[in-house]
Amino acid sequence: MTAVNSFGAKDTLRVDDTDYEIFRIDRVEGYEKLPFSLKVLLENLLRTEDGANVTADQIRALGGWVPSADPDTEIQFTPARVVMQDFTGVPCIVDLATMREAVTDLGGDPNTVNPLSPAELVIDHSVMADLFGTPDALERNIEIEYQRNGERYQFLRWGQTAFDDFKVVPPGTGIVHQVNIEHLAKVVYDREVDGVLRAYPDTCVGTDSHTTMVNGLGVLGWGVGGIEAEAAMLGQPVSMLIPRVVGFKLTGEIPAAVTATDVVLTITDMLRKHGVVGKFVEFYGEGVASVPLANRATIGNMSPEFGSTAAMFPIDDVTLDYLRLTGRDPQAVALVEEYAKLQTLWHEPAVEPSFSEYLELDLSTVVPSIAGPKRPQDRILLSEAKEQFGRDILNYATPTESTEIVDLEVEGSFPASDPGGAPGDEVATTSPVLIGSGAPEGASKPVPVTTPEGESYILDHGAVTLAAITSCTNTSNPSVMLAAGLLAKKAVDRGLQRKPWVKTTLGPGSKVVTDYYEKSGLDKALEAVGFYTVGYGCTICIGNSGPLIDEVSAAINENDLAVTAVLSGNRNFEGRISPDVKMNYLASPPLVVAYALAGSMNFDFDEQPLGTDPSGEKVFLKDIWPTPEEVQAVIDTSISREQFITQYKTVFEGDERWRSLPTPEDATFQWDENSTYVRKAPYFDGLELELTPVSDISGARVLATLGDSVTTDHISPAGSIKVGTPAAQYLQEHGVDRKDFNSFGSRRGNHEVMIRGTFANIRLKNLLVSAVNDGKVIEGGFTRDFTQPEGPQAYIYDASVNYAEQDTPLVIFGGKEYGSGSSRDWAAKGTRLLGVKAVITESFERIHRSNLIGMGVVPLQFPAGESWESLGLDGTERVSITGLEQLNEGVTPKTVHVVANPTAHSPEGKAPVEFDAVVRIDTPGEADYYRNGGILQYVLRQLATA
Repeated sequence: MTAVNSFGAKDTLRVDDTDYEIFRIDRVEGYEKLPFSLKVLLENLLRTEDGANVTADQIRALGGWVPSADPDTEIQFTPARVVMQDFTGVPCIVDLATMREAVTDLGGDPNTVNPLSPAELVIDHSVMADLFGTPDALERNIEIEYQRNGERYQFLRWGQTAFDDFKVVPPGTGIVHQVNIEHLAKVVYDREVDGVLRAYPDTCVGTDSHTTMVNGLGVLGWGVGGIEAEAAMLGQPVSMLIPRVVGFKLTGEIPAAVTATDVVLTITDMLRKHGVVGKFVEFYGEGVASVPLANRATIGNMSPEFGSTAAMFPIDDVTLDYLRLTGRDPQAVALVEEYAKLQTLWHEPAVEPSFSEYLELDLSTVVPSIAGPKRPQDRILLSEAKEQFGRDILNYATPTESTEIVDLEVEGSFPASDPGGAPGDEVATTSPVLIGSGAPEGASKPVPVTTPEGESYILDHGAVTLAAITSCTNTSNPSVMLAAGLLAKKAVDRGLQRKPWVKTTLGPGSKVVTDYYEKSGLDKALEAVGFYTVGYGCTICIGNSGPLIDEVSAAINENDLAVTAVLSGNRNFEGRISPDVKMNYLASPPLVVAYALAGSMNFDFDEQPLGTDPSGEKVFLKDIWPTPEEVQAVIDTSISREQFITQYKTVFEGDERWRSLPTPEDATFQWDENSTYVRKAPYFDGLELELTPVSDISGARVLATLGDSVTTDHISPAGSIKVGTPAAQYLQEHGVDRKDFNSFGSRRGNHEVMIRGTFANIRLKNLLVSAVNDGKVIEGGFTRDFTQPEGPQAYIYDASVNYAEQDTPLVIFGGKEYGSGSSRDWAAKGTRLLGVKAVITESFERIHRSNLIGMGVVPLQFPAGESWESLGLDGTERVSITGLEQLNEGVTPKTVHVVANPTAHSPEGKAPVEFDAVVRIDTPGEADYYRNGGILQYVLRQLATA
């Protein structure tokens, strides 16, 4: 793309002895008042101005940004690079491989299907915590990972060799976001363009919503669907409206007993209440300088949890110090400093930019917190956690006639040298273990459990059955990771041990974490309380938690116990962490260790001791909580620049297992028709160069009627594949044993598995089904199949097949915040492949709305203040939507007319319902994608005619 340079912005910056071509933002009137993030966008437009996609008018509009105005100006943002994790990356590469064949069928050159922007994929989502609590857990889990995922890994190795500008970080290395901030991100990018070395702000889009972690480094980036990421790799800009920017002023300093996790949960709570969906958040003020880079990254990571597009920190000395620590080249660090200062991207605390809205937090007021039991924004003060749990458990527990309270009492204990072990490991004890995991009065259901080794304990509602230090949210942050290690050491020194029903896992974000644990000796302390490393990957936070302890799982399922998980991650949605666990809580790494020691959420750390030491003295959490000075002393002696240089020197090479994978060398992939992991994508079957006109929707059936806060976890296939479901039936029909089902995430490259797992979450509540269950709300992937006379209950996939045979289109009814959560392309892909033509909700989260359009599904909203319930809809209707055909004339309608007529399945006397739905195709670019049947079809036609 050749820059038009209407503003004379092209200039040269010399750093040491190197000249860089740059585009100066001070050539645009109004630049000085812009927030940091919009200055980055302004440079992006100046550099990519071509008079067509990016125009001088767009640049002037950005320079003249009115903070108080609602977004109404579309711009085309071209990210510097694309980052992916393997769950979302595999289908991206499947689609690119399929596009190479499709573009040939359309008469184009297959070599045009190549990443035009650098793309990096980190394999971090496939490892599962099958084994835990033993010294060889890591090695054994990696072995199982390769056995399960050999086909996928071989495919990715092919992609790394077949496509230019595409790199893969092999398994067992780290989590994509931590690898991004520690190595991949440059802050200021340098790249040769048309023979000239050019410098510009590092920006990225990623196929994981937590791509925003890199915002803490001053890199503008956010999560997009895999669909948009593929288009970005193929040179398509990201269409967006100039956003509102929320200024978040930080003052004060974090108190001694407070962690970065507490700060981020507080910020999440504040911003959710304020409302920042679709907006940028930008941190500023005197307090910014006191926030370490790792804490900034933790806050940036949680941007999807408070709903913003990005959560930016500016560039300053803290940024430079982090770049030096993590082994960046001195020339690169010098470029960041000189470029940022010239372009006014350097943070000046005394300068307050203009913002659309303002919030402020005095960091000294933050108190220890957790969040749960099902959303990251549901913050609970730690001091009130037991009381809140007592209220929440009533929504989950199934009490018996007994209301006996079983307090946490230890009549014996595991010796400190024993980590608890995995099920089946020998456990030597000095006396019988009779430990109770209690629940509040009125919600207690004590169940005696005996281990294979003969020890006994009581399991009850609220028992912590999984305690996991996991996810880049915290493992990138040495202060909280080392605090966990120090707390474990103090616990061991006082004779404390984790409770035997708790599965304990440690999933570091990079091998540097292991380095500083080993250097400090804290790895041994963590192992002594059961926290052995289980893998370098996202594990628990995405549901790859593996099985709970066998006898614990059996007791839970046989007695319908509402047990809990505590993790230092970023997501705790229902059904996400483990199918056995109903209540999930986010907490800092040291609190994860503390809850493993406590064994129950029905626990008050201020009032109840964690146990007694050998002298009989009670040990409270405050007695073993490390001080900031203790944590900093370990940081100072255990973390060095050399660790980062050593670990990232061969980051793309992988171990012997990776290097020995057989790698095909053909330019196009040779699909294996027998593969249950990787199959040719169906999106381009029958595609022609000429557009098929958009048509209105007539006589659609309702596949699901859903409530508020339905997340992409509810929609997208994720976690384990349950026996008896359509996905499991498909695998068994193709010769896959139950033990080899693996997870949905690992099979994202096979659309046949993924379609069958869409809307199949075990916690999905399709209210349409309640009519055939005496009004009882049924959880799981079920609907009513109106192709049958009585409209019986059926699996959603099975019903969709019957509807497709009758050429019946489908629609979804939803509530508020539909599609919140991870940027999962399969939440949109699966919706489309099930035959859904429209999704009608009260409101959408940004990424999923965009992804639906990218798959040719129209997102519609009920009239303001209305819902499907308030309008009198129940899902038994036939739905017709008119007005969409205006898109064929180049017009995007503001509203369309919806008519829902009662059918033979509707209650007697039900009347027709009519309303005007708001069309959520927000930009001209999105309209183009929808007219083409999706973003990939649009790109493919562009490539075929180039």
